[in-house]
Amino acid sequence: MNCTQAIEYIHSLEKFGIKPGLERIRALCELLGNPQDKLKVIHVAGTNGKGSTSTMISNILIKNGFRTGLYISPYVTDFRERIQFNGNMIEHSELAECVEKVKEAVEILLEKGEQTTEFEALTATAFLYYAKKECDFVVLEVGLGGRFDATNVIKAPFVSVIASISLDHINILGDTVEKIAAEKCGIIKFGGETVVYPFQQDGVMNVINETCKSRMNSIRIPDVSKLTIGKESVEGTRVNFDGIDYLLPFAGEHMIYNSVTAIEAIRSLRRFGIEISEDIIASGIESSVMPARMELIRKKPIIILDGGHNEGCANALSGFIRKHLTGKRIIMVSSMMADKDYESYLRLVAPFADVFIATKADVPRALSSDDLSAAAHKYCAETFSFESPVKALTAARNILESDDVLIVCGSFYLAGEIREELLNF
Repeated sequence: MNCTQAIEYIHSLEKFGIKPGLERIRALCELLGNPQDKLKVIHVAGTNGKGSTSTMISNILIKNGFRTGLYISPYVTDFRERIQFNGNMIEHSELAECVEKVKEAVEILLEKGEQTTEFEALTATAFLYYAKKECDFVVLEVGLGGRFDATNVIKAPFVSVIASISLDHINILGDTVEKIAAEKCGIIKFGGETVVYPFQQDGVMNVINETCKSRMNSIRIPDVSKLTIGKESVEGTRVNFDGIDYLLPFAGEHMIYNSVTAIEAIRSLRRFGIEISEDIIASGIESSVMPARMELIRKKPIIILDGGHNEGCANALSGFIRKHLTGKRIIMVSSMMADKDYESYLRLVAPFADVFIATKADVPRALSSDDLSAAAHKYCAETFSFESPVKALTAARNILESDDVLIVCGSFYLAGEIREELLNF
């Protein structure tokens, strides 16, 4: 098996969909020798910001010299982005080697009538790889929910982290933020410490407090009274938190709070005698890069790429536009999934567009460009439809002037398809 075959095999399991529950991943890991039990984990759940929070935590650990694994989703341009070691994607040969072992275990389970899902197989692959690499720490981002997510097969983590929680995947996780919070809090295990994003809705915070109390967890929340926000721009933000200066290479106010959540997660390790200097923390954050998360692709004209798709992401993007791009002509290129709440997203984002160009990412779940254009037209007078993302981008290029802003948004699938082209815009 080579790397391409390994990825094709993992994707072939997609047809079995999402099946919440830990029975299959437990059985799979058991056949593989329970590699997850050899790992020291920082476990990160939430609706928005868990990827950037995980990346910052990982980078800080790497800067301190720890052998560090990072497991995140989704990927943007390369499938191997999902499994990283010391800031680099898993090697082609090692992905193939680990997937081959997982495939053997999957086939044994299939003979017993148990069908492994795509995410379960990928998670087991990551566990095998990180155990082989003898990681000092693994920063493990939850895929969906928390309680029944495949990553939750781990034993008690060193730190549990709850990023910002809002409505998403309501058909699976529940139709209220309280129900969704209960699922996310499923990663909290007895006797630990839980770090929490500082601005949660009251209902969410009530669930977190109750869960931590019942599982004897202490709660650590960044003290935003010790946070001073300095110069902000589309390129990033300077802040002072608890007397320490930080340069955040991310745009958007929400990224400031994701950053202080990551800092608190690192500080939580002091319970185990792990001291990481403030200089290393600052260096780790400053060196963090997250493609398609309010990513500044170009400065003139300004080009922003953002793959966020839910209401929380829409609030973050609209807040960023309001703060930094007021008065500029905005051309928006967007694709969204038909099974997402695209109406809520458009209600918050599309009114900022002077021109809205709808397109369709190359995935079956994508909403047609005509339907997206019609939905956006409620909020933007000038809308266009191009099924091809390349044609949509060409149309945007033809009308984009040097003082305009191009925002490509609404889907990580779209971001992955056209990021390279944007970089060469």
